[in-house]
Amino acid sequence: MGRLTTHVLDAAHGCPGSAIQVELYRVEGTRLELVATALTNSDGRCDAPLLQGVDYCSGVYQLQFSAGDYYRARGVQLPEPAFLDVVVLRFGISAEQDHYHVPLLISPYSYSTYRGS
Repeated sequence: MGRLTTHVLDAAHGCPGSAIQVELYRVEGTRLELVATALTNSDGRCDAPLLQGVDYCSGVYQLQFSAGDYYRARGVQLPEPAFLDVVVLRFGISAEQDHYHVPLLISPYSYSTYRGS
């Protein structure tokens, strides 16, 4: 069965992004359907896949990471409004693939992602 996983790395501090709120949405036209929420652990990963089993199907999805809240909790002084507050990644899943891993590398002023393994 397929699954979707993620993890967050904090490039500004050189460590995993722990205690970051992650939300997964299924995109249906202009509507977002909340599928899962999670909090990253001390390794910057979610404790369980965000999507798996019968819920794992082809479609367009959106991950939202609360990066601004994470940096504020670390005591980083961000401008108001923050340059990056909620990082939004929209991507497609083809259910024929067994595993999609979508990592996020963040700093207060940049982010990058890729399809991992």
